[in-house]
Amino acid sequence: MREIDVALGSRSYPIYIAGGLLNNLGAYLSEMPLGKKVLLVTDTNVDSLYGDKVRNLLERAGFQVAVIRVPAGENAKTLEQAAGLYDTAFDHGLDRTCPVVALGGGVVGDLSGFVAATYMRGVPFVQVPTTLLAQVDSSVGGKVAVNHPRGKNIIGAFYQPKMVLIDVDTLQTLNARELRAGLAEVIKYGIIWDKEFFAWLEENSSRVLHLETAALEYVIETCCKIKAAVVEQDETEQGRRAILNYGHTIGHAIESLSGYGTYLHGEAVAIGMIIEARLARNRNLLTDDEVTRIIQLLSQVQLPVSVPRELTAKDMIKSMYTDKKVTESKLTFALPVSIGYCKVFQGLSESEIEQVLS
Repeated sequence: MREIDVALGSRSYPIYIAGGLLNNLGAYLSEMPLGKKVLLVTDTNVDSLYGDKVRNLLERAGFQVAVIRVPAGENAKTLEQAAGLYDTAFDHGLDRTCPVVALGGGVVGDLSGFVAATYMRGVPFVQVPTTLLAQVDSSVGGKVAVNHPRGKNIIGAFYQPKMVLIDVDTLQTLNARELRAGLAEVIKYGIIWDKEFFAWLEENSSRVLHLETAALEYVIETCCKIKAAVVEQDETEQGRRAILNYGHTIGHAIESLSGYGTYLHGEAVAIGMIIEARLARNRNLLTDDEVTRIIQLLSQVQLPVSVPRELTAKDMIKSMYTDKKVTESKLTFALPVSIGYCKVFQGLSESEIEQVLS
């Protein structure tokens, strides 16, 4: 088993990575100082695969489990769905010692974490991610949120889990589109932090797509280590952590304008990374060769690489003003200055953004 510690003082927590770890969930929770009532949150897809198994594991470990199933997909990340989780938490008698356990992808993790952060001003939270995107990115770092019609993840908090348990075997049931979407975030880490990892992905992405266990464990561990390092430097995104948003300013605009769920998060981020790489090239940060390598790798894993034709540059830019990084009405982007290093730039003009969107 691979173990990574996210060092945040009193908010520190472990990330466990291995095949078959789901079987150990009850034992791990039993070792923690938790109440015996659990709110297990999953979605309709994951529930059919793992819901009964996880509930039985927790019950055998002595927990009283209330299961709530939300619709699969981005449209479940709403205040309305959160209200349903609060109702179930009240009905089940959750107190401040009782955990919310998120079993699923990024939507389930974000929604569950938002509820855990706000119910009784904070109850214990455990992440059990079952998609590649959630395992390499959204389950780590404590960003929890729901969407608003005017912007993605606008309503949220920073709230760290008590543990992240990553069972690599759950990826065997992941559909090909979701797997490719997760690879967008994997590639992001190579671009913003680790050029050797990016080069490894250029040579080995097919191994990930073919679900080779050794390749999956290496990728997940590498991404989690990078995210842990960034979060340890800047837990609440006051500066350096914003580099994790490379590709997301454009990507979130695509998701919002297309209607949440039309594009998977990773698909929208893939397009965003290419557009933002072109922004970096126009600022003489990236070379033409580096932009080409980014496009080729994203194309290699069959991710979309162009902005939907129905979205106008004007509408895209208007949507970007709801981005969380906007300060004093100034558009802010995380842009790579080379493959392997990224910086945050503020005050980009609408004209230079429109140029790369046209």
